[in-house]
Amino acid sequence: MFKMVLVPLDGSELAEIVLPHVELLVTCTEEAEIVLLQVCEPISSKLSGMDTVGVDAIPLLVERAGKACTGQAEKYLAGVEKRLKEKGFKVRTEIKVGSPGEEILDYAANNPVDLIAMGSHGRSGINRWAYGSVTSQVLRGIATPILVVTPKKK
Repeated sequence: MFKMVLVPLDGSELAEIVLPHVELLVTCTEEAEIVLLQVCEPISSKLSGMDTVGVDAIPLLVERAGKACTGQAEKYLAGVEKRLKEKGFKVRTEIKVGSPGEEILDYAANNPVDLIAMGSHGRSGINRWAYGSVTSQVLRGIATPILVVTPKKK
């Protein structure tokens, strides 16, 4: 069935709604591996045009923010990995730096990923336009099968 399932997570509970589905899918395949991926988005583009920060300070701020993000990602993914391993799943983690959609697509294109399983925030209308959608970018950008789980409507 599936040998490698890529599960992009952003650190939110909402993104984790996909995990029970992934567990069910890989339960029947002993050799299946779950790859938990978190992408740290660089803040350099967000800092451009800031008047309160001197130009010389920007590289230091970017470096510190990057280290903080990867440190938080390591801690978060280690917790999710531990929970899944305790249930008997084969799991590993990956942390990338860049645009989330692009990094997910790049990882899937350069590794033997059989399925991408991700939660979607379920945004629509103006929110989707304003925030964009990593899920839609991944859906449009690759032929690998994708499982998308959205939250239940209240």
